[in-house]
Amino acid sequence: MLLKDKKALVTGGARGIGKEIAALYLTEGAEVYIVDLNESEFMAELSSIAAEKGTKVHFKKSNVAQEEVITKTIEEIIEESGGVDICVNNAGITRDGLMFRMSTDDWKNVIDINLTSAFYVCRIMGRHMMKRKTGSIINMASVVGVGGNAGQTNYSASKAGLIGLTKSLSKEIASRNVRVNAIAPGFIITDMTAKLNEKAIDAFLTQIPMNRGGTPQEVANVALFLASDLSSYITGRVIQVDGGMSI
Repeated sequence: MLLKDKKALVTGGARGIGKEIAALYLTEGAEVYIVDLNESEFMAELSSIAAEKGTKVHFKKSNVAQEEVITKTIEEIIEESGGVDICVNNAGITRDGLMFRMSTDDWKNVIDINLTSAFYVCRIMGRHMMKRKTGSIINMASVVGVGGNAGQTNYSASKAGLIGLTKSLSKEIASRNVRVNAIAPGFIITDMTAKLNEKAIDAFLTQIPMNRGGTPQEVANVALFLASDLSSYITGRVIQVDGGMSI
């Protein structure tokens, strides 16, 4: 069990990639705190995994985009857990559209939830982990944060910003044995991508050498690697999980 006796925090962990990360962390022995706006319909499943593995899963309702709210939530988790070892900033939304048609609200909401929320969480967790002289922070970026994508200027900007945050923070706290890395998924089959029409999906597939979309479990596997001691000498990296899309 790669994460036995570890405590993990996963924002946006109620469904999709976040839920799969939480499930895998539980399977590997971690106690997991899920932070999301709405309680997951998968809590019974996650609780069953936790019981089987001799650990626990907790749900905390919170809004990651509201500084005072998420700050209070993270502080409560730190106190209740006795110390957090792993932090996954996974919360995110899309509000796609061509830039000249994009509303200011759609820009701000994506930046606030995808990027600024990670700043709030990393500011608290980075300080906490530095005091403990151990920890792993994992930020969920995207291949469009690396290469951009038409119709996603807000989303691409938020994920590019998250990559910059990751690289800069990793340099600030590496000397305290705290690692900060990012995962950049490509086309992953989730509820979010399921909303795309067939033409859009086909357009994505033509860019992927492996000729298929990825699964949340495949992203979770990388999150497990980065959370565990298997990656103890890796920091400031962006690992792309994209089937060769960005080659």
